[in-house]
Amino acid sequence: MKEFYQKYKHAIPLIIYGVIYLAWFTHLERTVTKDFQVIHTFIDDYIPFCEVFVVPYFLWFAYVAVTVLFFFFKDKQDYYRICAFLFTGMTIFLVISTLFPNGHDLRLSNMPRDNVFTHMVTALWNTDTPTNLWPSIHVYNSLGAHFAIAKSAQFENKKGIRIGSLVLCISIILSTMFIKQHSVFDVITGIILALVMYLLVYHVDVLFAMRRRKSENSSKPQIG
Repeated sequence: MKEFYQKYKHAIPLIIYGVIYLAWFTHLERTVTKDFQVIHTFIDDYIPFCEVFVVPYFLWFAYVAVTVLFFFFKDKQDYYRICAFLFTGMTIFLVISTLFPNGHDLRLSNMPRDNVFTHMVTALWNTDTPTNLWPSIHVYNSLGAHFAIAKSAQFENKKGIRIGSLVLCISIILSTMFIKQHSVFDVITGIILALVMYLLVYHVDVLFAMRRRKSENSSKPQIG
């Protein structure tokens, strides 16, 4: 049991944050129902409804989960980086949604077509409220997953996987607008936040810079 704990104890932050995030988000979904700031841009009115994009929208769940789990088992450093990336952005999203309740009015009153994809969109709309949208976590986490794959040595010589990840990431981002789940504003702010975190996590590498500094300080001889 001790050996198992030592091998997989890095799952603890993921589990704890997952519980906190789900509880907080569920609370927001239940309480933010009427009094919220409507997010809308003129560009939203020119984006057509395209129900087939519900497929990459749902693939987001597997995309992010599989990416995190891959690094959990294969590369602890990349695992901690993607966790720092996702946790930070998701927390910022929760704080914004709590302090500035927001939503949109983009959803259609009637489906323009009757097919399996419109049925999937209807099922999604019935379970997911059009609130708590800014910035888009679908956009932010998709970019986080792709950045993790693109920057990992695990995929350095696997161009096909990196290209496939990019295609899926872009498809998910587009899906948020084409199935009227998010405004262009949500998408742009999600991208901006992701780019800022990319610089911090993968260029400045603040997470491991802090760990190295802590290690250096602890190794210095104590005086007195």
